[in-house]
Amino acid sequence: MEDIGSLVALIVYLAVLIFLLAAFWKMFTKAGEPGFMAIIPIVNIFFLVKIAGKEWWWMILFFIPLVNIVAAFLVWKGIAENFGHGIGFALSLFFLSPIFVPILAFGDSRYIGGRKQKYSY
Repeated sequence: MEDIGSLVALIVYLAVLIFLLAAFWKMFTKAGEPGFMAIIPIVNIFFLVKIAGKEWWWMILFFIPLVNIVAAFLVWKGIAENFGHGIGFALSLFFLSPIFVPILAFGDSRYIGGRKQKYSY
């Protein structure tokens, strides 16, 4: 009986994981970035920073303890603004991203962009 419960939990976990990957992929494509970059670790941080309208070196801040919390909030804030949302949506992305990234990706939000990037990939 324990094996069946573990199998069900694994299947649910994998389904949620695939759904969230699809949401990030869709969010990246809405922002004009290659969707498959959402599934590559560390590279996806670079593109999140880019979508947020921040400079490339902001991704380094994600590897500094405690600073990464502030950087993550500011990146989510930039993403929310670049999709036409305010601070409330940014807070929701920061605290409840598994719920609000799919809303951003599959909802009516459009990427309106931010300032032009000074770097390319």
